[in-house]
Amino acid sequence: MSTSIAADAIMVPVSFVPESTPEIELSIVIPCLNEAETLAQVIDRAQRFLTAYAIAGEVIVADNGSTDGSTAIAIGGGARIVAVSERGYGAALRAGIAAARGTFVAMGDADCSYDFMSLMPFMERLRDGVDLVIGNRFRGGIGKGAMPPLHRYLGNPILSFAGRVLYAAPIGDFHCGLRAFRRTAILDLGLSSGGMEYASEMIVKAQLVGLSMEEVPTTLAKDGRSRPPHLRSWRDGWRHLKFLLIFSPRWLFIHPGSAMLVLGMAAIAALLPGDIHAGGITLSIHTMLFAAAAVLIGSQLLSFGILASHFGARERYWPEGRLIRRVKSWLSVDRACLCGGVMLLAGFVGALAALFSWADVGFSAMRPETLMRLSIPSILLMGVGLQLALTSFLLELLSHPARAKEIYE
Repeated sequence: MSTSIAADAIMVPVSFVPESTPEIELSIVIPCLNEAETLAQVIDRAQRFLTAYAIAGEVIVADNGSTDGSTAIAIGGGARIVAVSERGYGAALRAGIAAARGTFVAMGDADCSYDFMSLMPFMERLRDGVDLVIGNRFRGGIGKGAMPPLHRYLGNPILSFAGRVLYAAPIGDFHCGLRAFRRTAILDLGLSSGGMEYASEMIVKAQLVGLSMEEVPTTLAKDGRSRPPHLRSWRDGWRHLKFLLIFSPRWLFIHPGSAMLVLGMAAIAALLPGDIHAGGITLSIHTMLFAAAAVLIGSQLLSFGILASHFGARERYWPEGRLIRRVKSWLSVDRACLCGGVMLLAGFVGALAALFSWADVGFSAMRPETLMRLSIPSILLMGVGLQLALTSFLLELLSHPARAKEIYE
């Protein structure tokens, strides 16, 4: 019968990245920062799981600089220590996963909130070929006092919903800390987050590159610590949301930009002939001014979206979509400068027309509606035309091959 491999108590440098060893099927990685109260029990559960199911494995404690004797406890429990100087949940897990020797890796917290004895459903799915298996605490059960109401009823549901909408990820609990995966598949993602947002980064990047993912119902128990958790609700919630938005240029830039552009242009077209009266409401040049701002902001967002989408594809965060390929093929510097130049010229002509209208009355006071109905679209055309041309230059720059970093070192 294969038993868990109690590795020598050695301090493994963060930069050490061993190859997977055939004799080790599963590495259980536990991030740790001053977890002396619960660490021994967590390691014992992990070791008992490996023994009970005859899984060749190892237990790794990725220590983030504990000063309460956690390291000695881990050594006494037969775990392998990975010393991680960079502070943070994500930093500890990255180092632990890099140092792991198993084909598969399971990760879970050191506070007794997750039971490593329940890992077998994760292993079964990994053996069936799934790349990433994530626990779902809402389907498995949350113990009394295990999750603050703010997290249970607001934070986790909202952020998980946002993740499903933004990325179409089939995951109902984005932030469950108990998960297992094929080690090489996750290493290939190049995860880099150092904090709690590491959990979101793993799912987002796995979905973007098309890794297979499944969920397993998981229970969450009240942690066994007497001190407050490292998690900070609002700070870490914002870091999760920020990450979700950064890697979704379609929802952050393209969709809202397109909506603002279309609605703004429609409003300007409707107001060009004159004011619109509906019931007791009059839409006039003030509405046109706001519509012009919407068009300008919308075109700026579209520019950001195109550039961000191209950059992400270039850095292999996601495959290059058909829409972006079409935009790139059309938005050459020559074509964009031509179109932008025409818009600049049209705007200049409109501005001259407005000036001549003012000259016709001897540069004296005239109705603002008359002057602004020409001036607003003219200024808008010049602004959007210039932006179109400049965006094409930046896109062309980003399309050039990156030079080797060593040249500048």
